[in-house]
Amino acid sequence: MWQLLQIELLKIFRKPRTYISFGAIAVMVLIIQIALKFDGKSYIEFIVGSLQDSLDIPYGHILNGYFVCFVILNLLLIHIPLLVALVAGDSIAGEANMGTLRLISSKPVSRTGLLLAKFTASVIYTALLLIWLAIISLVLSILLFGTNDILIARNDALEIIRSNDVMWRYGLAFVYATLALSTVAALAFLLSVFADNSIGPIVSTISIVIVCTILSEMQIPLYDREIKPFLFTSHMLAWKGFFYCKVDAGGTAVSGSIENLRAIGKSSLILLAYILGFVSTAIWAFNKKDILS
Repeated sequence: MWQLLQIELLKIFRKPRTYISFGAIAVMVLIIQIALKFDGKSYIEFIVGSLQDSLDIPYGHILNGYFVCFVILNLLLIHIPLLVALVAGDSIAGEANMGTLRLISSKPVSRTGLLLAKFTASVIYTALLLIWLAIISLVLSILLFGTNDILIARNDALEIIRSNDVMWRYGLAFVYATLALSTVAALAFLLSVFADNSIGPIVSTISIVIVCTILSEMQIPLYDREIKPFLFTSHMLAWKGFFYCKVDAGGTAVSGSIENLRAIGKSSLILLAYILGFVSTAIWAFNKKDILS
């Protein structure tokens, strides 16, 4: 299994297009950081809205590395599924397109073992992509903007988390984001089993994510009750929950607390169920498939 995994990782990282994802993330993060560096005050004014008329807002303290990273994650994590699908959607279909799928399937290893190695390699790629995002969005933002308390804008209030209560939240948020994006990888992986060209699974995955995201955001009671709770896209942004704290009687955020940890745990289980369902279906379909390419 380890040897198979090494081979699959080598296949992924020897392709030049794999590094396009890392370059694209770096460019997007730098664009956001430069924009906030020169005009971050305007963005904060947009967030706080009319509160700036009644409160003396310390813009210099709010615009710090922790806040910038939170902004970046909000803007970019919904776009990264495309970058994940580029690799996961190519894992099986790419082999079929090159005419090597039949060859690798004839090796003395089970088809199930082959697929698990390929999917594990896709998850490792996803994790590395998020580690890279963490480095340039969090570490680089801290170097450029420094650290201070972080301002979190919620639907009905503004929340301030102390600087010494932030890093562990980012750690858990990136772990959760890896789980969420692994769900997208599992979907692309499943679709890849049924295709002989990687373009189909990639485009199909992004289309499904877009449609499900739109349904997740629509404020229609019927969808809220019957559809949204079962869409994986409804749970992909639950990483924000790590930054929502319990508050005391005075409305101050309680250090070290998470407002609704049970909801985050439920969302994690739903995403895991989707991953298991997608990968299990992919293995079943691949074991039944007549490989002609």
